[in-house]
Amino acid sequence: MPSALSMFLSVIPSSTTAPPDPAPTSGASGPVPLTSTELNTAVSTLNQTLLQVAIVIGVGLVVWLTATFVIRQIVKSVLAGPVLSERRIFKWAAPALRALDSERRAQRARTIGSLLNSVVAVVITTIVVIYVLKALGVDIAPLLTSVGILGVAIGFGAQQLIRDFLAGIFITLEDQYGIGDIIETGMGEVTGTVESVGLRITRVRADDGVIWYLRNGEILRLGNRSQGSYVPPVQEAPAPEDSGEPVVEETSNGGQRSSE
Repeated sequence: MPSALSMFLSVIPSSTTAPPDPAPTSGASGPVPLTSTELNTAVSTLNQTLLQVAIVIGVGLVVWLTATFVIRQIVKSVLAGPVLSERRIFKWAAPALRALDSERRAQRARTIGSLLNSVVAVVITTIVVIYVLKALGVDIAPLLTSVGILGVAIGFGAQQLIRDFLAGIFITLEDQYGIGDIIETGMGEVTGTVESVGLRITRVRADDGVIWYLRNGEILRLGNRSQGSYVPPVQEAPAPEDSGEPVVEETSNGGQRSSE
């Protein structure tokens, strides 16, 4: 006779038993774990890339700081008053530096120093960006081609702007005129006192109070009255107007006669 325990187990439904684990399908794919060798290689490559980027940025920063320091020292020496052309190291450049001996050397020194700082910053930044992209594995050949084509397009579109800037640089270097000078453009179109000299625009106040903005690239002929020995023309006295009344003149014998 079966026992009570066996009878109780016989009445439990079969659904309560745990289902078997499903067999793994052949099509399922999971993440492939990296081996220690591959992980070390990836970390080493990343470290080398970051090191190259840091070196490029560091070298660019050092070059920029050095160039800025040199430009600042030159500007300070010009502002302090000593003439650069008198120094032995600058004897060969005496004709080019002679313009700095005038009273407006401070203004020109600041302008030229600011221009040089801008040019140095743009050149160094461009070189650093190119080398950083190269260190990151970016193919810079198409990028350089695109930049070259874009530069040519901008150059054609901004010819007048570039012309104005180049003319402003030479006006500043050659000391053609400065603030406070009385200038006269070709054909006497504009005559007045210079109030501001920029790399693109020169502002002139005419005698009648009108402010003229002259683009440096369009100034083809100009006269500076302050630099030369300008002598204003002598104005002739206006002839007396005929009022219609007779003019009384004295004669040699003391008499008087009238003339119409």
